[in-house]
Parts: sequence; structure tokens; C-alpha cells
Amino acid sequence: MSIHKEGRVLLVVLLIILTIINVMVYFGFPDQPIVFRLVLGVTIVLFLLVLQFFRNPRIITPVNDRHVVAPADGKVVVIEETTETEYLKDRRIQISIFMSPVNVHVNRMPVKGVVEFFKYHAGKYLVAWHPKSSTENERTTVVVKTPKGVSILMRQIAGALARRIKWYVKEGEEFEQGQEFGFIKFGSRVDVFLPLTAKVKVDIGQKTKGGMTVLAELD
Repeated sequence: MSIHKEGRVLLVVLLIILTIINVMVYFGFPDQPIVFRLVLGVTIVLFLLVLQFFRNPRIITPVNDRHVVAPADGKVVVIEETTETEYLKDRRIQISIFMSPVNVHVNRMPVKGVVEFFKYHAGKYLVAWHPKSSTENERTTVVVKTPKGVSILMRQIAGALARRIKWYVKEGEEFEQGQEFGFIKFGSRVDVFLPLTAKVKVDIGQKTKGGMTVLAELD
């Protein structure tokens, strides 16, 4: 387990601020130790909560060129057939994973392949489970083409709290299955659009582990 690079500066700054607050309370209320203990307890809990947002566990992805693995930790909230209108422009199976604030926020490649399309969209910050969040919220679109020529589209979607999407991809770059490609701070959603021939291996409400849980099997 390590701390993700996206949280290191924030955590240092937060630690300094919370330390200053505790020092001020300690010397400002010398005759009220219970006040200092209360503030100390609250600041420790706050720091630990933020710290867990940025944890980055080491995983070993069970590589399989027929499997599509989960791009994120979270819970499956959508499995449906829909039309992808931005890039693929055809009927697809959409699987959506909701990442709560207590989930690991690292995003991982569901398949091995080359990035054939990437675009960032500025937008709103509706709650991540809102039906319009996938088209109106701040988001990115990443399309990866597998060695067998299958295009998989992923969409990182910011939520009401998650207002910082990070991505580490560019068109033409090759990624391994399970390799990190992005990070969304403080909860969000990731959509995956699969061919209609894919065999879905998860159910609504199922918990997922990024880079490990098999979402679907390709032909």
C-alpha cells in the first residue's frame, strides 16, 4: 500500500494546517485540556479520512486478452444496452461503476491496447448517479483498441464532490491490462461501453476491484 502521487502535496499541506490549529488551541486554551483533546481527535479523524482517499494498493491483474476488467473499485450501478453517440456511434453494452469516497480512486485499463481517441469535457458536477451526469458533468472519454481490433470506450465522470479528474493517456499510447490511466478525487463514476457480443460477468450492486474484477468476456 502506498499514497498516490495526486494526494501527496495535499496531505502535507493539510497536515501543516491541522498542526497549526492544534498548536493554537493548545496555547489558546491552556486551562481547558478537554477542548484540546476534542480538537486533536477531530483533526486526526479528518486527516485519516483524507489519507484513505489517496491510498494506492498494489495489485496483480490476472491478464487475459478475452477479459474486460473493472477500471475502478466501486459498485456496479448500470448494466444496459445503449447507443454511444460521441465516438463509437453504435449500440453498446454500458456498465457503470460508482466510486464512493471510501473506494480506491485509481482508474485502470480494462484491456490491453492502444489509445485511439481521447477527449476532455468541462461540465457540471451533478451527483454521479444522476442520469445526465454521463453527458453533462466534467468527464473524459478514452477509447482503447485491443490487439484483436475491438474498441472499448471508457468515460471518467466527476461527481458532486469529485471535481478533479486526472488522466495519464494520449492518443497512440499503448497500455497493458490493469495499468493505471487516471485518477478521480473524492468519488465519481466510470462508464465502460462494450460490444453487444460481450458476455457480462457482473450483476447490478456487485462490488468491483479495479484491475481485478472481470466485467465481461469478449468473443
